[in-house]
Order: sequence, then structure tokens, then C-alpha cells
Amino acid sequence: MTKFPLLLAAATAALAASPLTARPMTAVDLQSMHRLGSPDVSSDGRWAVFTVSTTDWSQNKRVNTLHLLDLTKAGAQPQAVADAEKGHDAVFAADGSLWFLMPVGDHDQLFRMTIGGAPVQASNFTGDVSGFKLAPSGDRIAVWADRDLRCADLNCASLPADPKIGSGRTYDQMFVRHWDSWAEPGVKSRLFTFPVANGKLAGGGVPVEGRLAGDTPSKPFGGGEEIAFSRDGRTIYFALREAGRIEPLSTNLDIFAAPADGSAPPVNLTDANDATDTLPTVSPDGRTLAYVAMARPGYESDRQVVMLRDLASGQVRPLTQAFDRSVGSIAWAKDGRSLLVTAEDTLEQPVFRVDVASGKVSRLTGDGNYGNVHALPGGGAVVTMNSIMVPDDLYRLDPRGRPAKLTDLNRALLAQLDPVTFHKFSFAGANGDTVWGWTLKPVMNKSLPIAFLVHGGPQGSFSNSWSFRWNPRLFSAPGYAAVSVDFHGSTGYGQAFTDSINRDWGGKPLQDLKLGLAYATAHDPQLQADNACALGGSYGGYMMNWIEGQWPDRFKCIVQHDGVFDARAMAYETEELWFDEWEHGGHPHYEAPEEYEKWNPVNYVRNWKTPQLVITSENDFRIPYTQGLAAFTALQRRNIPSRLLIFPDENHWVLKPKNSVQWYHEVFGWMARWLGEGGPVPDSIPGGQAQPEQTERGQ
Repeated sequence: MTKFPLLLAAATAALAASPLTARPMTAVDLQSMHRLGSPDVSSDGRWAVFTVSTTDWSQNKRVNTLHLLDLTKAGAQPQAVADAEKGHDAVFAADGSLWFLMPVGDHDQLFRMTIGGAPVQASNFTGDVSGFKLAPSGDRIAVWADRDLRCADLNCASLPADPKIGSGRTYDQMFVRHWDSWAEPGVKSRLFTFPVANGKLAGGGVPVEGRLAGDTPSKPFGGGEEIAFSRDGRTIYFALREAGRIEPLSTNLDIFAAPADGSAPPVNLTDANDATDTLPTVSPDGRTLAYVAMARPGYESDRQVVMLRDLASGQVRPLTQAFDRSVGSIAWAKDGRSLLVTAEDTLEQPVFRVDVASGKVSRLTGDGNYGNVHALPGGGAVVTMNSIMVPDDLYRLDPRGRPAKLTDLNRALLAQLDPVTFHKFSFAGANGDTVWGWTLKPVMNKSLPIAFLVHGGPQGSFSNSWSFRWNPRLFSAPGYAAVSVDFHGSTGYGQAFTDSINRDWGGKPLQDLKLGLAYATAHDPQLQADNACALGGSYGGYMMNWIEGQWPDRFKCIVQHDGVFDARAMAYETEELWFDEWEHGGHPHYEAPEEYEKWNPVNYVRNWKTPQLVITSENDFRIPYTQGLAAFTALQRRNIPSRLLIFPDENHWVLKPKNSVQWYHEVFGWMARWLGEGGPVPDSIPGGQAQPEQTERGQ
């Protein structure tokens, strides 16, 4: 009874590994995969709506198509929404109608449709909008968009003419630039509400933030999760960090409540906390506001604790104070007796149930990276889930957390690719603490060179999750073993472990990387211990520059993407100053230069010797491209084999499809040059050039 399943599994694995049926994954494969957009679920639990994006190679961008899935029919397949294929950001109203944005001419407009009916345009915006939120009552909608603070409505009908003489911008305070955009003086992401009459937006929109000058949702990554309506639609809650001279130093997002008709100024509900408060989420009975709060001002990676506010009395109590994980999302169960939350936990991101009365936390799901939780009537939820093996699909969780797959968006493509094996391991790292890592290998009967991947953040993780940027499965495709270590400072291991990197960027993390790589190679004879290339971006890029000076004889090559080269220059060039100052003891450089110099890579350039590929982008304002130029200059002046790749149209991330293909083409070419194996898998862009355009320079 037990032998047959084992034999069947072995036969399946052998078939999957057959060269007749599989091939290496390519960068074009990565960018050609279907991507599942954030879903919504109707209140009766019958329908799910979401976008599926594909790559338009001729336009070098992703294109969304709106889909519906009938959750009541076993084996149902997603269906494109007729006459609304280009829709996105779709949500269900309480009456079952569907609201979404769809382009009309140069701008998105709001549309409404019943299931099976035709979409009807519901708005007449004259400028770009960023998103919208529908009140549970169905009679009001909030729309957010970048608008001048002088605008009295969304269309800025009364805005005076611009008196500027030339093209120059003037600033009296920071932010001057943020993430990848120069700040437009006097322009913020603002929130406007509209009454709904006969299925359409009425009037020009009323601003609800009063005299507050700040971005709601917050920039650069905030969205609809930072905005919520009361159940009756009369009050709107939103997160905002007030702009001012100290904005680049402040992580103090507060949650405000305002009348949804704009009839009174907003009230700050979390003024007592000077750290982050966000993710306002109203209970099904409308009596309680759940949100997350950090405790320490100026720290963007502090633990997010769920708080519950009684909206009648104003009383607030922490719910997950005893849960040593940082909650990343909140959804109320339909009965209001529990919350469904996600939080990183030891290389995974499960769904947890939190009892509202007691605060007891129960893990519902096993391995995988879960998100976009939507509670269902009768218990359970619809979620998305991905892993290091596969990108997101839609799943249904039963009340006990057991998953059932609802979509299989990339089945045909994934079936063509070489199989891989994934193994997690732990070891005694710095201070004897338990540290986790993993290896991902192609199924090959040969020894494998190592791609040693170092994550960014630094408060982050290369977890069991899919990435369309740094993709471990793709790194294994040329015949490499991808190895990663979640060093001190990583997330998902408790707040003390996350905090431990503070003022110690080059200390315990480097020890962990050394010990972790030694452990992996000692316990896996397939790994070529003496044939490795180290790769990292952001903080991982910093670590590449630090390794150049502190561990110069270990690797045959290095790939450094958007990494810090000179901590002193970084302190004055980056935009979110709170991050850099917190990491160096809470002081600006001029008050404590020794903190910045202690772990500064520029001070050890004399030790550099490892060949390095430097990658940077001109629109990266987080770690400006001058840091990459400086590292390349250091390499060239020391006559170290080096190469520079600069993207003029990317930010801290490489997002455009063809640029991603070029990125991997260069990285794999660099690795093959120094490891003697691997290299770019033969590839071509559909309907385009066989090789990416070349803009790199170097020797």
C-alpha cells in the first residue's frame, strides 16, 4: 500500500527531469509569465475578480486584463470580462455590482457594471487618478490622485494659472525627490469623495483632508489598504504623514477620521503615538477599528502590532502584543470574532487567525507566501499564494486553513521548465543564534557553481516566495546552485533578531554569511565550495562592497546592484533620511561621523580585488546612481576587472520587461566569465531582437 505512491512520485520526478520534456528557464520566461493582480470577492462569496497581466513586448510594458471567477462552480476557469478587458483595480459593491478603472483616452475613468451586463462610465475625470475606495453603503466613493493643495475639487476647476517664468522648480523644504520622482512643489496625493447617484459620481469631488498637507495614501508604496469607510459610509479613515520640514525624518503616519462629505476637518485618532499607525480596517458590525502600530518613532521596520479601537468610546487595546511577529495585513472574519492576518515567519508568510476576545494567535497555513486575504461567509477565505517555485495563484482556504487551488495561470509554461529542488537549513550563526538559509538547485547529476544571493532591506528576507526581479529559480537555470542566508537583521524571526543589525551593518550579518555558506557547502557535496559568485542589491549591494574589502579572497566574482559605496555621501544624498539615521544610532552624519565610518566600504577600497559587475539606475533616488559610479571608479582605478550597467529609465528596481531581460543577460554573462560555467541561456524576445540592447560600459 505504501510502495506504489513512492514509485509513482519517483517516476514523475524522473519524467519531469527528462531533457526531452524540460528546458532551462529564461529571463524571457520570467517576464512572459501571467501575473495575478490583487483580487476582490463579492460579499456573498460567489465571485472573485482580479486582473491577469501579460507582457506587450512591442510596448515594453505589462498589460492588464480583467477576469471573473465563479467560486461556486468546481473547476471553473477565469473568464475575461466582456467589454471591460482593460479594466483594473476592480471591487464589488454591496449590491453585487462591479466597479473598476478603465482607460478612456488619456486618463482612467470609473466604470460600473452588473455581472453579465455592459459597463457604464461613472466618472468624468480630467486628470490622472491613482485609485478609489467604495463605501460599504454603496452611496459614496473616495478617489485619490496627485493634485495641487489649492484644488477645491478633483478636476482643479478653480486652480489659478501657473505664474512660472522658466522650467525651474523651487523648494523651501524636503522632500525634494522621493523614490524615483522629483517632488512637484505644492502637489500631494489627496483624497476626494463623491456621492453616488444613479450609478454615477455626482459633483466634482470634495477634499476630506482639510488643511493637512501630506500624502494619502502615503508614498511611494501606499494604496487602498491605508483608507477605509465606516459601515454607514458617513466617515472615512485614512493614514497620512503630515508634510513639513521634518517629513524626510518622520515615520509618524497617523490615522485620521473625517466626515465623508468633507463637512468638518479630520480628527487625528492616533496622535498619542509618534511612530507608524496604518492599515485602518473596520469590523463587520462597524463598532471597532483595527489597525497596526509601531512603537518607536523613526524606525520603519519596527514590529507592527494590531490595535483595536472602540469607535464609540475611543478606547484602544493592543491585540497582538504577545505575538513576536510583525503583522503585514488585516482582514476581519465575517462574524467579527477574529482577524485573519499575514506575517513573516521563518522563511514563510502564513495566514494566522487572531481571536478578538483573547488575542490568541493560531497559524492556519503551512509553507508558502500568502497575501490578499478575503474572508468568506461561513469561515475560510480566498487568498493568493506563491512560493520560490511558482508565482501567485488564487486559492480558497477552508475554515481550518487547508488550501484548494482555484487558478493555474502559468501551468503550461512551468511544465516546460527544468525541475528544481528547494531545501531549508539552519545553523549556529553570530553569537550562537539560530540562523536560517536555503539552497535551490537544478536537478542535475553534476557538481554546481554557487550563486550566493544576499537580500536587501536590510530588514527583509529572501524567503520562500516568488519574485519577478531577483528570482532564485531563474538563477539556478544556467546550472548554478542558488544559496541564501537570512542574516541577523532579517524579518520573520522575532523583533530582537530584526533589530540586531542596527549600528552593526558589517558585523553580525557578515559573520552569518560566512558561517552559512560554510555550512551549506559542508553539508551538500554537490556545491562547488571554491567556485562561487556573490550577488546582492540595495543593502545586499552594500554587502557586496563590504565583502570586497573584508572578505576579498572568497568569491570569484561579485554582482553589486544599487548598493551603498560611501556611507557619508549616502547620508546626504538619500531621500528618506529616517532610515539612514536610524541605522546609524539615530544621529545625522555631522553629529556622529564615527557611526557612519565604522562600516563604510569606501574606507577599505585598498583591499578590493574581486571582479565586480556594478548595476545602477538614473531614477534611483533611494541609493542614488552616484554610489554605483563611485564603486565603478574605485574598481577601474585599481585595475580590477569590472563592468558597469546603467539603466536611464529605472529606479531602485528594474521593472521594464526588456530591461529585466538585459539585466539577467549581463549578470549571467558575468558569472559565466568568472565561474567557467553557466552563462545566459539562449533566448530571444518575442517579436523583437535576439539580444537585448547594450548600454553597458567597462573592461
